[in-house]
Amino acid sequence: MSEKQSNSLKIITIIAMMFLYAMISFVTNLAAPVGKIWGASFDDPAQAERMGMLGNLFNFLAYLIMGIPAGNFLSKHGYKKTALTAIFLGFIGIAIQWFSGAVDSFYVYLAGALVCGFCVCMLNTVVNPMLNLLGGGGNRGNQLNMIGGTLNSLSGALTPMLVGAIIGESLAGKQIDDVNIVLYIAMSVFAVVYLIIRFTPIAEPQATGEQVTYERTPWAFRHLTLGVIAIFFYVGVEVGIPATLISYLTPKVGFAAAGFIAARYWILMLVGRTIGSAIGGKVSSRTMVICVASVAIALMVAAMLIGDSIMVKSIVQGEVIAVPLASTLLVLCGLCTSVMWTSIFNMATEGLGKYTAKASGIFMMMVVGGGVVPYIQSVVAGHNCLASYIVPVIGVAFILYYALWGSKNVNKDIKVD
Repeated sequence: MSEKQSNSLKIITIIAMMFLYAMISFVTNLAAPVGKIWGASFDDPAQAERMGMLGNLFNFLAYLIMGIPAGNFLSKHGYKKTALTAIFLGFIGIAIQWFSGAVDSFYVYLAGALVCGFCVCMLNTVVNPMLNLLGGGGNRGNQLNMIGGTLNSLSGALTPMLVGAIIGESLAGKQIDDVNIVLYIAMSVFAVVYLIIRFTPIAEPQATGEQVTYERTPWAFRHLTLGVIAIFFYVGVEVGIPATLISYLTPKVGFAAAGFIAARYWILMLVGRTIGSAIGGKVSSRTMVICVASVAIALMVAAMLIGDSIMVKSIVQGEVIAVPLASTLLVLCGLCTSVMWTSIFNMATEGLGKYTAKASGIFMMMVVGGGVVPYIQSVVAGHNCLASYIVPVIGVAFILYYALWGSKNVNKDIKVD
């Protein structure tokens, strides 16, 4: 193969991986609104809220099951085979969700959500290092990952808007078949990207052949253990805030408008990540988390206290409508959560040395918090949506504690070389 052909294929693969980066948040953020459709079929409002978040729970439960196996699979089979397997699982998971509508089975839908979770877990394991590899490492590799992260946030913002636009104002009488067009798009993207990567040569990184000896487990580091708990809460908070916001706003403004308003949370996450990247070299992770966690707690507490007492004007789908000020305060939390993942990871892995790789696998497992915490919140939201934000407040309070005191490495005596 000529150098020109090789470069062309590399560009095609990079574009394909960008699509996959976007698909990670697309598939993940599809779980909550599609689950809401299934939940609407239950008569009891509290049960409807809980059942609606079960799909999201199953999607994130996959991380707990697949986190370490995905890393082992990557080590054994390489980037290309791992990516192909993940894409195949994504196609199957979306197909199962489509089939759940054909057979009218909520449990078949949950199975599809779990399989999709396996997909995004494996994609998260492979996409970042693969883009770095395709970029040749260094600044170019980092730049590709930043572009991919931007597309990930953009996709996360567009998903609830897309589903809301397709479903319309009300969930009443809606079926999973009503979002078939979204599922068809997802399956088509997975199929095309699978073929592109299948026939594109991808160089695998060479193994060093060195055997690493571990005298302890990563759990021996207190700041890592507390950081793992913090990341568990973080992912739950990140997902729970906008998901419950849709439930809160739907009775007031309709499902479509609620989806568009919730999408602003993800747009602000994109803005926050951009700002965080710009100031990250000057502001420490600890300082960043202390600031954003404090603000997030203040915003959520204020939203709960204000309730529906103050209404403001908002432009949604070209129309000016009245929405509770509380919803605006909750949307602003997107700026705060945007920088938490990277900052918590940096604090938790500082000083780990050779234990960092194993710690990364543990972190991937703790993404399960994105299913557990929102589900707990949904149980409370079934009775009072705004009151349910006490759950993410508790989660962010722990993150604040971690930044203030828990992130200090008190195990510097452990050999990490």
